[in-house]
This record gives sequence, structure tokens and C-alpha cells, in this order.
Amino acid sequence: MSDFSGQRVIVTGGTRGIGAAITEAFLAQSAEVIATYAGNQGAAEAFVARVANERLKIHAFDVADPVAVEAFWKGLEGAPIQVVVNNAGIRKDQIVGMMPIEDWRRVLSVNLDGNFYMAKQAVLAMSRQRYGRIINITSPSGELGFAGQANYSASKAGQVGLTRALAKEVAKRNITVNCVSPGFIDTELLSDLSEEHKKGFLEMVPMKRFGTAAEVAHAVLFLASKEASYITGAVLDVTGGI
Repeated sequence: MSDFSGQRVIVTGGTRGIGAAITEAFLAQSAEVIATYAGNQGAAEAFVARVANERLKIHAFDVADPVAVEAFWKGLEGAPIQVVVNNAGIRKDQIVGMMPIEDWRRVLSVNLDGNFYMAKQAVLAMSRQRYGRIINITSPSGELGFAGQANYSASKAGQVGLTRALAKEVAKRNITVNCVSPGFIDTELLSDLSEEHKKGFLEMVPMKRFGTAAEVAHAVLFLASKEASYITGAVLDVTGGI
């Protein structure tokens, strides 16, 4: 189930945090991976140097730009793409009454619109080969809603709706579309929180620890496998029981 030899994988936001762990997990299972990033070239190049794998390629573009997304797909060379992991996402937290409109729009643009733009191109490509795996990285925030994260929560709830609708549209073409929903994962996304907030979040987790990026990557690999062929339109929680 863990052998991805001969498969090409795209991981958006694939050079940092959870995305980097997903990229490394696919590389460890013999896949060729194209990891995308928005603009932190230094971090991307450092990741490439650390991984040191000839099957890893990186590409910079903004998933919220439909023209850039289409150009990326048109510029792909080589074998077809079997797996797309939509992991790119941002947070701009603020209570609704104080949230700048541009922060609302930017989070929805990256997290939800970007998911749609990538999925659209993936479906067009995968339909020709009548096979594919699309995995969208969502969040329990989309279901539970967290104070100060109305934009993020709305974007993540939208991802689930998009996933379930798209799964029905492409099921006959042997393309599955699923979500992985990580809870509180020990990455840089938690590093900007105060110790008080971290303690409060930890108390919400029945397992009483934060998850690891590798644990999320394992879930993604399962849904991306050929053996997961009858799972579509599903949300796999990796939350420690939240």
C-alpha cells in the first residue's frame, strides 16, 4: 500500500510544515514529487538541500491566482499526475468585528479558491487517464468554528463541501476526492500562539498532546494509495480525538 513507484505527486505548500512532511513521505515511498510554494524561496531551497532527492522538484506560484495555476499545469512535463494534495493554506486571525475585509478575502482566496483552481486542473488531467487521487487538507475549525478564525473556519468548511460535491462528479472516472483534517499539529502554525492559547488548545485534545506532521502524512498516503479505491467524499480526522 505504501509503494508509489512510477507515480507523480503534486503537494501544494509542500516545502514547509505539514506539506514538507507529506512531500517527504511520498519520496520515501518512491514517488516523484512536485512541491509548490508561494514565495518563501529561502525555505524552499533549504528544504531541497536537506532532502537531497533527485525525485523532488519545486515550483513557485500563488494557488490563489487562477492564471498562475493554469500555467503551472500547462508547463508540466513528463508522465501524468496521479496524486494531488491541496495543502497550501494561510491564517489571518481576528474577531469578525475587527477583521479587515482584505484578510477575509485573502484567506478564502488561498484556502478555498486555490483548492478549487488546483482541483479543476487536476480533474481535467486525471479524467484523460481515468485515475487519480485528490486529497484536500482541511481542519476541524471548519466543523467546530474557533473564535477569531471566522475566515479560516469558513474556508475549511467550504473545502469539505467542495470535496464531497467533486467526489460525486468524478467517481465514475476512478478519481477519488477526500479530505484529511489535522487537529493541533506541532508545526510553525502553532509557534505564533501564546503559551496560554497553546495550553487551552492542548486541554481540548483527549490524547493530551499535539500531533506530528508525520502522522498527518501517513493519513494522506493511505488515501492516496490504490488500495483506498472505495473511499471518496470522506473526511479523515487526525486530531487526537477532538
